[in-house]
Amino acid sequence: MARPRGPRFKVARRLGVNVYGHPKALKQGVKPSRKISEYGEQLIEKQKLQAYYGILERQFRRYVKEALRSGKNPGEVLILNLERRLDNIVYRLGFASTLRQARQMVVHGHILVNNQKVDRPSYRTKAGDVISLSSKARTVEMFIWSFTPGEFPPHLSTLYPDFYLTNIEYPPLKCYNNPQINIAYPQLSI
Repeated sequence: MARPRGPRFKVARRLGVNVYGHPKALKQGVKPSRKISEYGEQLIEKQKLQAYYGILERQFRRYVKEALRSGKNPGEVLILNLERRLDNIVYRLGFASTLRQARQMVVHGHILVNNQKVDRPSYRTKAGDVISLSSKARTVEMFIWSFTPGEFPPHLSTLYPDFYLTNIEYPPLKCYNNPQINIAYPQLSI
Protein backbone atom coordinates (compact mmCIF):
# COMPACT_ATOMS: atom_id res chain seq x y z
CA MET A 1 0.00 0.00 0.00
CA ALA A 2 0.99 3.57 -0.49
CA ARG A 3 1.69 5.90 2.34
CA PRO A 4 1.22 9.64 2.70
CA ARG A 5 4.09 11.70 1.40
CA GLY A 6 4.28 15.42 1.52
CA PRO A 7 4.80 18.30 3.91
CA ARG A 8 4.01 16.87 7.35
CA PHE A 9 4.48 20.09 9.28
CA LYS A 10 2.17 21.99 6.92
CA VAL A 11 -0.52 19.37 7.51
CA ALA A 12 -0.01 19.62 11.28
CA ARG A 13 -0.37 23.42 11.16
CA ARG A 14 -3.52 23.17 9.02
CA LEU A 15 -5.08 20.67 11.44
CA GLY A 16 -4.00 22.76 14.42
CA VAL A 17 -2.46 19.87 16.38
CA ASN A 18 0.79 17.97 16.33
CA VAL A 19 -0.50 14.67 14.91
CA TYR A 20 3.00 13.46 14.02
CA GLY A 21 4.55 13.81 17.47
CA HIS A 22 7.51 15.78 16.17
CA PRO A 23 8.75 18.51 18.52
CA LYS A 24 9.13 21.08 15.71
CA ALA A 25 5.86 20.41 13.91
CA LEU A 26 4.07 23.49 15.24
CA LYS A 27 7.13 25.71 15.63
CA GLN A 28 5.93 28.23 13.04
CA GLY A 29 2.59 28.50 14.77
CA VAL A 30 -0.99 27.75 13.88
CA LYS A 31 -3.05 30.30 12.00
CA PRO A 32 -6.23 31.34 13.77
CA SER A 33 -9.14 29.56 12.19
CA ARG A 34 -12.50 30.99 11.33
CA LYS A 35 -15.82 29.46 12.28
CA ILE A 36 -16.12 25.91 10.94
CA SER A 37 -19.36 24.11 10.14
CA GLU A 38 -20.18 20.74 11.67
CA TYR A 39 -19.22 19.03 8.41
CA GLY A 40 -15.91 20.90 8.48
CA GLU A 41 -15.25 19.71 12.03
CA GLN A 42 -15.96 16.10 11.04
CA LEU A 43 -13.69 16.45 8.01
CA ILE A 44 -10.84 17.79 10.16
CA GLU A 45 -11.24 14.94 12.67
CA LYS A 46 -11.14 12.41 9.82
CA GLN A 47 -8.00 14.06 8.43
CA LYS A 48 -6.39 13.97 11.88
CA LEU A 49 -6.97 10.22 12.09
CA GLN A 50 -5.60 9.70 8.60
CA ALA A 51 -2.51 11.77 9.36
CA TYR A 52 -1.90 10.17 12.76
CA TYR A 53 -2.10 6.58 11.50
CA GLY A 54 -0.51 7.29 8.10
CA ILE A 55 -3.45 6.00 6.07
CA LEU A 56 -4.63 7.24 2.70
CA GLU A 57 -8.26 7.87 1.76
CA ARG A 58 -9.12 4.56 0.09
CA GLN A 59 -7.83 2.40 2.93
CA PHE A 60 -9.51 4.67 5.47
CA ARG A 61 -12.83 4.25 3.64
CA ARG A 62 -12.52 0.49 3.99
CA TYR A 63 -12.01 0.86 7.74
CA VAL A 64 -15.05 3.18 7.97
CA LYS A 65 -17.29 0.83 5.94
CA GLU A 66 -16.27 -2.08 8.14
CA ALA A 67 -16.99 -0.03 11.27
CA LEU A 68 -20.43 0.95 9.96
CA ARG A 69 -21.30 -2.69 9.19
CA SER A 70 -20.26 -3.91 12.63
CA GLY A 71 -23.52 -3.00 14.36
CA LYS A 72 -21.68 -1.45 17.31
CA ASN A 73 -20.64 2.16 17.87
CA PRO A 74 -18.83 2.90 14.57
CA GLY A 75 -16.45 5.46 16.10
CA GLU A 76 -15.18 3.01 18.71
CA VAL A 77 -14.90 0.15 16.22
CA LEU A 78 -12.93 2.37 13.84
CA ILE A 79 -10.46 3.39 16.55
CA LEU A 80 -10.05 -0.19 17.80
CA ASN A 81 -9.37 -1.48 14.29
CA LEU A 82 -6.79 1.24 13.70
CA GLU A 83 -5.15 0.46 17.04
CA ARG A 84 -4.87 -3.24 16.13
CA ARG A 85 -2.73 -2.52 13.05
CA LEU A 86 0.71 -4.14 13.31
CA ASP A 87 2.65 -0.91 12.78
CA ASN A 88 0.70 0.72 15.60
CA ILE A 89 1.27 -2.23 17.96
CA VAL A 90 5.02 -2.12 17.20
CA TYR A 91 5.01 1.60 18.03
CA ARG A 92 2.97 1.17 21.23
CA LEU A 93 5.38 -1.48 22.46
CA GLY A 94 8.41 0.70 22.09
CA PHE A 95 10.10 -1.30 19.33
CA ALA A 96 10.12 2.02 17.41
CA SER A 97 10.23 5.62 18.54
CA THR A 98 7.70 6.87 15.94
CA LEU A 99 4.84 5.41 13.93
CA ARG A 100 6.80 6.02 10.73
CA GLN A 101 9.77 4.08 12.08
CA ALA A 102 7.44 1.27 13.17
CA ARG A 103 5.95 1.12 9.68
CA GLN A 104 9.41 0.94 8.15
CA MET A 105 10.47 -1.84 10.55
CA VAL A 106 7.44 -3.89 9.52
CA VAL A 107 7.94 -3.28 5.79
CA HIS A 108 11.62 -4.23 6.00
CA GLY A 109 10.74 -7.57 7.61
CA HIS A 110 12.15 -6.98 11.09
CA ILE A 111 8.90 -8.03 12.83
CA LEU A 112 7.66 -11.59 13.30
CA VAL A 113 4.07 -12.47 14.19
CA ASN A 114 3.76 -16.00 15.60
CA ASN A 115 7.30 -16.71 14.26
CA GLN A 116 6.26 -15.77 10.71
CA LYS A 117 7.62 -12.72 8.91
CA VAL A 118 4.86 -10.20 8.27
CA ASP A 119 5.72 -7.22 6.10
CA ARG A 120 2.32 -5.51 5.90
CA PRO A 121 1.85 -2.57 8.27
CA SER A 122 -1.93 -2.94 7.97
CA TYR A 123 -1.87 -6.53 9.28
CA ARG A 124 -4.55 -6.75 11.96
CA THR A 125 -3.28 -8.46 15.08
CA LYS A 126 -5.49 -10.86 16.98
CA ALA A 127 -5.73 -11.72 20.64
CA GLY A 128 -2.98 -14.16 21.56
CA ASP A 129 -0.56 -13.17 18.77
CA VAL A 130 3.12 -13.26 19.70
CA ILE A 131 5.04 -10.36 18.16
CA SER A 132 8.83 -10.34 18.19
CA LEU A 133 11.89 -8.93 16.50
CA SER A 134 13.61 -11.11 13.93
CA SER A 135 16.95 -12.61 14.95
CA LYS A 136 18.82 -10.22 12.67
CA ALA A 137 16.98 -7.20 14.07
CA ARG A 138 17.86 -8.16 17.66
CA THR A 139 21.49 -7.31 16.95
CA VAL A 140 20.79 -3.86 15.48
CA GLU A 141 21.86 -1.24 17.99
CA MET A 142 19.08 1.21 17.07
CA PHE A 143 16.36 -1.36 17.86
CA ILE A 144 17.99 -2.31 21.15
CA TRP A 145 18.27 1.37 22.04
CA SER A 146 14.62 2.07 21.09
CA PHE A 147 13.22 -0.88 23.02
CA THR A 148 13.34 0.09 26.66
CA PRO A 149 11.13 -1.44 29.32
CA GLY A 150 8.52 0.96 30.58
CA GLU A 151 4.83 1.67 30.56
CA PHE A 152 3.00 -0.60 28.15
CA PRO A 153 -0.71 -0.46 27.44
CA PRO A 154 -2.61 -2.87 29.70
CA HIS A 155 -3.74 -5.07 26.80
CA LEU A 156 -0.13 -5.85 25.90
CA SER A 157 2.42 -7.81 27.86
CA THR A 158 6.09 -8.00 27.09
CA LEU A 159 9.09 -10.14 27.88
CA TYR A 160 11.97 -7.69 27.63
CA PRO A 161 15.15 -9.81 27.39
CA ASP A 162 13.96 -11.79 24.37
CA PHE A 163 12.24 -8.90 22.54
CA TYR A 164 8.92 -10.74 22.58
CA LEU A 165 5.45 -9.39 23.03
CA THR A 166 2.16 -11.13 23.56
CA ASN A 167 -1.02 -9.42 22.41
CA ILE A 168 -3.26 -10.53 25.28
CA GLU A 169 -6.58 -9.08 24.17
CA TYR A 170 -8.10 -6.39 22.01
CA PRO A 171 -7.25 -2.90 23.19
CA PRO A 172 -9.97 -1.26 25.27
CA LEU A 173 -11.02 2.18 24.07
CA LYS A 174 -9.59 3.80 27.22
CA CYS A 175 -6.09 2.80 25.99
CA TYR A 176 -6.58 5.20 23.14
CA ASN A 177 -5.23 8.30 24.81
CA ASN A 178 -4.68 10.86 22.09
CA PRO A 179 -6.45 14.00 23.34
CA GLN A 180 -5.85 15.76 20.02
CA ILE A 181 -8.37 13.61 18.14
CA ASN A 182 -12.05 13.75 19.01
CA ILE A 183 -13.87 10.44 18.47
CA ALA A 184 -17.17 11.62 19.89
CA TYR A 185 -18.95 12.04 16.55
CA PRO A 186 -21.94 9.67 16.53
CA GLN A 187 -22.57 10.17 12.79
CA LEU A 188 -19.72 8.47 11.02
CA SER A 189 -20.03 8.73 7.28
CA ILE A 190 -17.83 8.12 4.31
